[in-house]
This record gives sequence, structure tokens and C-alpha cells, in this order.
Amino acid sequence: MDISIARTFLEVVKTGSFVRAANNLNLTQTAVSARIRVLEEQLDRPVFIRNKAGAKLTPAGEQFLRFATTLVQVWARAQRAVALPPGRETVVTVGAELSLWSPLLRHWLLWMRRECPEIAVSTHIEASERLMEQVQDGTLDVAVLYAAPSRPGVVAELLFEEKLVLVRTTPTSASLAPEDHVQIEWGEEFAASYQAAFPDQPNAVVSISYGPLALDYILATGGSGYFRKGFIRPYLEEGRLALVPGSPEFSYSAYMLHSTKADPGVMDRVRAGLHAAARIAI
Repeated sequence: MDISIARTFLEVVKTGSFVRAANNLNLTQTAVSARIRVLEEQLDRPVFIRNKAGAKLTPAGEQFLRFATTLVQVWARAQRAVALPPGRETVVTVGAELSLWSPLLRHWLLWMRRECPEIAVSTHIEASERLMEQVQDGTLDVAVLYAAPSRPGVVAELLFEEKLVLVRTTPTSASLAPEDHVQIEWGEEFAASYQAAFPDQPNAVVSISYGPLALDYILATGGSGYFRKGFIRPYLEEGRLALVPGSPEFSYSAYMLHSTKADPGVMDRVRAGLHAAARIAI
């Protein structure tokens, strides 16, 4: 299939209109209609219902949407692989959840630059579900996640086990009210464990999904929250935060995920770098 047809299809889906898709792609509406017509002939199914409101996907179009996205992404990856920078033997694409970039992936990028200068690197930040899909469809070589659900064709390797610990701002002589506790979103497993450990704790007044933002908030206002121990270690050493004595700790494991078809040699180097970065980060 012509990749331009898949791109045109996706643009119509995004804009909901053949006219707007044509404007965005710098094409005539006739050209857009022609490309969609070719697609429908190849699939032997209509993919859009056109009306005065715009263009709506048919059931066949809904089915094709996922494949069109994959086609475009795989083509982009192939272009990057073929057009390698001078002196590089391959390119590796790595994605991670937002909360894992600092400091784990930052240390990994530095390790790769130092130890594997022959490898070009492309990095992405995505939600965990999207990262899993990209590993499965081959648009991503490696994903680093805190959860590793079983997926066909995907290998999940334990990268490190970290602890979520309860800390508070200093000085510890300053009293904190229950509403000063910030609830941080660490996933369903943590939420269930936290509820079991603190059944009488009232609902948080402030809930934040991103750990670094939650940390900035409690450092500015005073408060407490559960954080990754490796992430807040410098603040403990500086005396800006203190562990809450007697509070439960919760396990928080990170995994490296890759396709069963991934190049073993490249994966060995990526794996070595991730483990080296984990030893520094946690």
C-alpha cells in the first residue's frame, strides 16, 4: 500500500473532514477523495460515511485505523533505520513512562553515549498502554514500564525493584494536618495497598498524577506523600524531607519490555545500559 494513502486516511480521521484534511496535507479535495477511493477499493469496504457534518468511520474504517497507524509508524522507523547518521551501525527506539525518565532514562542516555557510540537512539514518552502496543506492533524496540502485563510476542524482564516510601517536609517538629497529605497516582496496585494500610485515611484534598510535580508542591507548601525512594534520596540527604517513622513501604517494580523478534545483540547492550542506570538511580 502507498503510505500516502494511509497518511491521508489518518488525516481525515483526525480532522473529521475531507476538506480540512486536504488543507492540512496541501492537497485538493479531489486528490484526498481519490486516495480514499483507492483504499476502499483495496479493502473492498467503505471506510468513511460522508455527510454534511463531515466524515465518520464505518466499522471497517474503525478496524483499519489501528493498522493505518502502525503502517505509518513502521514506515517512519524504516526511514530512520535506512538513513542512519554517519558512523552508526543501527538505531534503537526506546520508550518509557513519564515518571521513569528522571533519573533512570537520563542516566541510560548518558551510558549509551559513552559505551555504545555506534548506536543511534530515538526516545519517546508515552502512557504505558500505548508503549505496550508499540512494542507489539514493532514501532518501538524497548519500553520501560512499572507494570508488565503479559502480551503475545513480548518479553518482560525485571529491571529493578524500588520502594515507595512515605516522606514529609521538615522540620519534623512542625505539625501536619491530614489534608496536607498529597495523594500521588502510582497505579491500581499501590492504591489498593494504600487503602488497606490506611483504611481510615480521608480522601486527599490534593491528588497529583506526576511525582516530580507532587514533590515541588509539598516542598513549597509543606506536606507528605509517597515517593520513589531513589528519586527523593537527595532531598533526604539535604534534610529537606524526612521519612515518616513506622510507615509501610510498598514495592514498585520496573520492567524492560521488548519483542521476541528483537536483535539479541542490540538488546544485550540496551539491557546492560538500563541495569547500569538503575544502579545509579535507585
